[in-house]
Amino acid sequence: MSARVLITGGAGFLGSHLCDRYYSEGWDVICMDNLITGAESNITHLIGKERFEFVKYDVTNYIHVDGALDLILHFASPASPIDYLEMPIQTLKVGSLGTHKALGLAKAKNAKFLLASTSEVYGDPLEHPQKETYWGNVNPTGYRGVYDEAKRFAEAMTMAYNRFHDIETRIVRIFNTYGSRMRLRDGRALPTFFRQAMKNEPITVFGDGSQTRSFTYVDDLVEGIYRLAESSEVEPVNIGNPEEITILEFAEEIIKITGSTSEIVFKELPADDPQVRQPDITKAKRVLNWEPKTDRQTGLRKTMEYFEKMVQSDV
Repeated sequence: MSARVLITGGAGFLGSHLCDRYYSEGWDVICMDNLITGAESNITHLIGKERFEFVKYDVTNYIHVDGALDLILHFASPASPIDYLEMPIQTLKVGSLGTHKALGLAKAKNAKFLLASTSEVYGDPLEHPQKETYWGNVNPTGYRGVYDEAKRFAEAMTMAYNRFHDIETRIVRIFNTYGSRMRLRDGRALPTFFRQAMKNEPITVFGDGSQTRSFTYVDDLVEGIYRLAESSEVEPVNIGNPEEITILEFAEEIIKITGSTSEIVFKELPADDPQVRQPDITKAKRVLNWEPKTDRQTGLRKTMEYFEKMVQSDV
């Protein structure tokens, strides 16, 4: 009998790639998503196949799944600024109630549980690069607090279930990730820059562009998550690419790679926008034998091929 995994948020950008990975590894895959930010188009190629099931459902409600479960990957949550600023209550609910319901299901099924957390738990960090031992610098009442604190609460809830109910849990702290199935209009820098560059529109950079980010190609991230789920590591693990770049340099890179004639325009920096973001992946190297393999130029060219089709269809 095949091992069986439930992936909440499975029709989203990351969730759908995880559906692909676990399906290819021979698992029975249940994809659960209410589609407020996910899309059925991300999993169309799996729908109707044996060993794959799609369930449209809001995981902030009681979750029931017939039969055994071996693993739950909890990836349900708005994850881009434009989404969680437009849906603050839903973001808080899925981080709190959704995590609680998913952990309750893990307890009932005696299943392993992996939480998708985020580098945003570090806030606007005073430590650079960020290690898992850093507690963060977060404004709990700021606009971004709805996402940051939802994930910090989710981590606390996950550890409480591990310690009090003896549930086998894992926590991945995901840094900026890119690749196919990102939405062109999801508010993150990379898809926004690609959309603007491919249409030769002005590229919007917030602040002076000196803030930094570190971008991970989706295939590398999925590999890291898969290894973490198979490991015995209970405490959080950073999965990201430590190669740091300023947002201004990144915008210039996108212009060059697309051959765009776009100009760069500057707008006011949003409140609490992190000034630096770079993972320390020493722990991932040590406990997972993982580090990113895809250089940014290769990953961007692969992603550009996907976005070119999206721009042409004006999705």
